[in-house]
Amino acid sequence: MPEDGARRIHRTRNWVIAAAALVVLLAVGVPFVYIHFIEGTPPAKLALPSPGSGGGTTTTAAGATAGSVDGTWHVGSGSTVGYRVQEVLIGQHTTAVGRSSTVSGSITIAGNAVTDGSFTVDMASVVSDQSERNASFDGRIMDVTRYPTATLELTSPIALGTVPAVGATSTYRAVGELTMHGTTKPVDFTVSAERTDAGIDVLADLPIQFSAWNIANPSIGGFVTTADDGTLEALLHLTTGAGNPAVGSSSAGSGGSGGGPGGPVTVPPTTVPPLTIK
Repeated sequence: MPEDGARRIHRTRNWVIAAAALVVLLAVGVPFVYIHFIEGTPPAKLALPSPGSGGGTTTTAAGATAGSVDGTWHVGSGSTVGYRVQEVLIGQHTTAVGRSSTVSGSITIAGNAVTDGSFTVDMASVVSDQSERNASFDGRIMDVTRYPTATLELTSPIALGTVPAVGATSTYRAVGELTMHGTTKPVDFTVSAERTDAGIDVLADLPIQFSAWNIANPSIGGFVTTADDGTLEALLHLTTGAGNPAVGSSSAGSGGSGGGPGGPVTVPPTTVPPLTIK
């Protein structure tokens, strides 16, 4: 083979190798940069406020004795419900988080037990920091037009034992039924509660297997893949006051206009438009 021909083949081979290396670099580097420098760190898991941060004045239900928690406690302003799902964007791991404050409901305490409890969330008000993710959640995943709310109802009393003092945190086992995406399933989960000067703060994490509620896996082709399960997070501020408007009422409306002041919780946005790969 002539020397010029050999050099051309050599140069072509080098270009092919360089092009292949560039493709690999882009496939790994772009998602890495997007997740770690553009999308940023996902919001931290919901947690009970620090002891003593509640402030305010102790309130008691009508007819309750001093120090008692008997009565009806309503979901109040600042309560948050949402999801947390692990995602993989072309080999890079991140966490998808969506949240809403459009939640209503109440519990009833009598003696040393929670005797009743029911909560409702406006699913159309659940938002993340990505418009494409929100569109998938509202459409093919949760179909919020057809299934506008999710509800959790306690099916067994929660034994409280000794009523905790203000500032004390206790953990309890709760049993109920979760209705989501038109499907009702029993749930058994742990609840942490802290009595504050202003009311009662309640924290719960419920593991959710998507298929159990006939929810489509959120994965998008081979570009974004997710686990087959996620976590439903809830941090509820309970008060003996009026609480949030009932979800589904005209005052609550759709899209998060009535879940207490401020509407749906907005996860901090990214600093640039969402990544698009063509």
